[in-house]
Amino acid sequence: MFPTPLERTIELGCDKMHKILILSADQAASKLLGLALSKEGFLQIIATNAETALQRIRSLEPQLLLVDLPLEGVSGTELCAQLDASTTKTPTIILGSTDDEMERIMLLEMGADDYVVKPVGPRELVARIRAILRRTAKRVPPQLRFGDVEIDRSRRIVAYRGDEVKVTPCEYNLLLFFIQNADRALTRDAILNSVWGYNEYPNTRTVDAHVSKLRNKFETDPNAPRHFLTVHGVGYRFLM
Repeated sequence: MFPTPLERTIELGCDKMHKILILSADQAASKLLGLALSKEGFLQIIATNAETALQRIRSLEPQLLLVDLPLEGVSGTELCAQLDASTTKTPTIILGSTDDEMERIMLLEMGADDYVVKPVGPRELVARIRAILRRTAKRVPPQLRFGDVEIDRSRRIVAYRGDEVKVTPCEYNLLLFFIQNADRALTRDAILNSVWGYNEYPNTRTVDAHVSKLRNKFETDPNAPRHFLTVHGVGYRFLM
């Protein structure tokens, strides 16, 4: 049985959880791609059009964009132009069915990191995704610290004032996400989609419950938190 995204540690040394944004006008294709990625421990975000994809790139910062052509209302070259105009640096893989070498070359020259001719097997696709993630990954130290908390990423151990604290996979992933987005105002929806995955948990109160658990475990006074701060009308902000 494949592990779920919440049971997987961060792979390849990336400084953020591996979120893959799937852009496809074909709902069935999105589901199949999402299932293949989930089985390999990736968190998938779904977009059905270019406008939504650009919004989610800005708000959720996926590590990779997977584009399933054709799209409605925009060509592959137009999409690459929009991505370039938005100054996004998100690596992009294009899934297309064309054998036109010039079109493939044009898309690659316009910023796509890879072009894969459909149909493609899930193993090959995942291998291509991981190859790009390795090239674009930022390295972070295996030891992280804030306040009286120490995190050993290599052993997946969290300690508070020298004593190991038991955390669930959800709490661990949320803790890392906060650290990797320190001093940023994060909406509940952004946290939900980034840590649990698109539509994994539809209720944002899940975020509140887990933040409360982190406060109880790692704040000196959970009622007056120094690290896990509430941003009224928005969500949360984490301070080191």
